[in-house]
Amino acid sequence: MNIKVLGALNAEVNGISIVPTAGKPRQVLALLALYPGRVVPVPTLMEEIWGMDLPQSSLTTLQTYILQLRRMLGTAMGPDVPGSAKDVLATRYGGYLLQIPAEAIDVYRYERLVAEGRQAFEDGEDARAAAVLREALDLWEGPALVDVRVGPVLEIEVMRLEQSRLVAQERRIDADLRLGRHVELIAELTDLIARHPQHEGLHSQAMVALYRSGRQAAALDVYRRLRQRLIDELGVEPSPQLQRIHQAMLAVDPRLDVVAGPRRTSTFDLYAA
Repeated sequence: MNIKVLGALNAEVNGISIVPTAGKPRQVLALLALYPGRVVPVPTLMEEIWGMDLPQSSLTTLQTYILQLRRMLGTAMGPDVPGSAKDVLATRYGGYLLQIPAEAIDVYRYERLVAEGRQAFEDGEDARAAAVLREALDLWEGPALVDVRVGPVLEIEVMRLEQSRLVAQERRIDADLRLGRHVELIAELTDLIARHPQHEGLHSQAMVALYRSGRQAAALDVYRRLRQRLIDELGVEPSPQLQRIHQAMLAVDPRLDVVAGPRRTSTFDLYAA
């Protein structure tokens, strides 16, 4: 079995899709897929499907969804495969679980690569960090579970994954900046700060990339627009780190031109106190 959740939900056995067309069984499959080899309690599945307003027939209906998934799984597995659909989508006391290796889920592969890339960054291996984090991010084919109607449980999981994706992007860009790839990053950072208009870390990266590319005025304009937005929308000034980066640019501080040095840090913390 191979399951993807980093984009549209995709689950295949022997090249045959086992993703149901109906919305609620898709939710059940998506939630089970995020916890391979672990029991997902019945109350958690019910909360995902119906929230706090459970119909009287909720348990029976959930059992019907499990039966539908097992039928699709059994058809895809075929008659000659050892075991049965009930062994793969198993019933346990209080819940259900998908008995498949974690490696079958793209999220597992993504999180393993992110951890490896983060460690490489902390070890000062910038080229390896950038390459491994890029490999992790390439597993994404769109927003997580983009074609699944998410309930309260999946909504939290999707938010967690999207935040992890953004942090991985930041670390990969930090590594690329340390490698002197500032010109190549400008287009990507322009898109990211448009999508995340209050994110100071991404703005600091855009400012440094522009500054190192000989576009000081554009770098200062990124700061000006962010500062105005923070004041107008939140009534706050930019953080001390970002203010110090801005002042360093006004003073043409030579430290801004340092690509890789002994201190392993994020772009946002270049001027941390």
